[in-house]
Amino acid sequence: MKIQVIRSTKRRKTVSARLNGDTLIVRAPAHLPESELQQAIARLQKQVAAQNERRTLSDAELHKRAQMLNRRYFDNQVHWQHIRWVSNQNRRFGSCTPARGTIRISHRVGRLPDWVQDYVIVHELAHLIEANHSPRFWALVNRYPLSERARGYLMALGLHDDEPASDEKEAPA
Repeated sequence: MKIQVIRSTKRRKTVSARLNGDTLIVRAPAHLPESELQQAIARLQKQVAAQNERRTLSDAELHKRAQMLNRRYFDNQVHWQHIRWVSNQNRRFGSCTPARGTIRISHRVGRLPDWVQDYVIVHELAHLIEANHSPRFWALVNRYPLSERARGYLMALGLHDDEPASDEKEAPA
């Protein structure tokens, strides 16, 4: 990624950036020390990279993958309205609203190995049949042969939450 810095005497405090093609255009105050500018550029590059990563996650591909997992582990018995990647889930890796038939998968899961992603999708699909974390729910999830391994992986990352949902409408994973 190319970087173009535009310094301005009108700009007082903030450093901002936008991506124009393959160039990151950085706007900064004229008086900002070079070391601070370089720190800000590094931070902004990370932010832009994260945004681009989220854009590459395809909801259509996620839907196809959910369909494949539905066929394989649920005999096509699960039906949903929407499944999509979201970037506003920082404490959960997925969530499901059974009443609406919607599933949301955190963009952070998109960085994990495929077999862990599959576990998260299976977990959320199972919530459309059983909207809690009951033994029946876990029996559905455990149809996925790598479920125990994937749960261990997520626990090690600190992303797994075994607590049942306190809100019946929302079933967190």
